[in-house]
Amino acid sequence: MKVRKRIEFGQYIVSDPEICGGEWTFKGTRILVRDVLHMIAKGWDWDRIATAYVAPLSHEAIAEAVELARESLTKKPLARKTA
Repeated sequence: MKVRKRIEFGQYIVSDPEICGGEWTFKGTRILVRDVLHMIAKGWDWDRIATAYVAPLSHEAIAEAVELARESLTKKPLARKTA
């Protein structure tokens, strides 16, 4: 059986199988990165997001989430074989 380990994706973001089932969260919180990205997509400003939780988020943490999302969208896709 393969044991999943904690993975740090930067200074502020982590995936830990013991926290929120391994979903990406901000370190030291149970705040899901996908929820913060959704707030940004809905037009929330960063100050509102930063104070929306009991454990406030820094602008640097939010910026890291946005940058990781950008990186995931700009990587070159693998070439697919066509039939």
